[in-house]
Amino acid sequence: MSFSEDVRIELAAIAPERECDRIAELSALFHFAGRLHLLGRGEVSVHLDLASGGVARRAFTLLRSFGVGSEIRTYRQRAFGQETRYQLHVDGGPDALELLRESGVVDARLAPRERPPRRIVGRACCRAAYLRGALLAAGSVTAPPSPHLEVRSESRAGAEAVAAAAAGEGAELRVGARGDQSLAYAKGIDRIAGVLAAAGASDAALALQERAVVGSTKARANRLANADHANLLRSGRAAHAQLEAARRLQRAGRLNELAPRLREIAELRLANPSLSLRELAAKCDPPASKAAAHRRLRSLLRIAQR
Repeated sequence: MSFSEDVRIELAAIAPERECDRIAELSALFHFAGRLHLLGRGEVSVHLDLASGGVARRAFTLLRSFGVGSEIRTYRQRAFGQETRYQLHVDGGPDALELLRESGVVDARLAPRERPPRRIVGRACCRAAYLRGALLAAGSVTAPPSPHLEVRSESRAGAEAVAAAAAGEGAELRVGARGDQSLAYAKGIDRIAGVLAAAGASDAALALQERAVVGSTKARANRLANADHANLLRSGRAAHAQLEAARRLQRAGRLNELAPRLREIAELRLANPSLSLRELAAKCDPPASKAAAHRRLRSLLRIAQR
């Protein structure tokens, strides 16, 4: 199951008790997933096109709470993975028309509105409900390592409306375009988590931040492991070069010609091929520092190359 579906499931489980919140959420569902067809003589045909059965059932329940009937139908997309989509065909009777006017989807003359009037998103609870409806209708969220949230809209005014609702609740959505669609989008864990929390998906916001922390910890552990591996390789190669230098001097009978400290470090390396510099330095008499052992071995390499 995708992270987007997790978010939709959590948001669809929220049941607002206030009528103003239900109206705001329906307003967003109609603005971002609705199709309105004016048939003349005051009649309309309305349907919602939704991505999941949970969202379709949520919209069905919201409509029924206002006495508006609807019918859920399914179809398969022809493109991509042929996923199942859900359509709510709404009864276009007087009750439906009144709800469309009340939710700011059409004006008094039945002309479609590109964005809701201020009265729909005037309260904090209504802004959260509108943002929730927009995410349910046309939102998608991608989890780390490339976190991205977007709400697709057919008009820039629609994208600006949902961005304004998010801003009213302290969250940030930017507005852009992709092809012939407008987008309200957020990138980065903190901004996306802020939008999700404002819409009521607090569990998804926490899960997103948790994934980011786990991913960051894994990446840091991998970097440290890679660094340790590289250090081991460098140390092993250096020890091998030191051992070969000491062996060349030994075969040439030149160890006795070395200064006492150089002869000591050469003999220690011959006797302990795999010891680290620090361990080798500790075996000197008297014990030497790691830096001193490194200088002596470097001198040994220069002498062996002559």
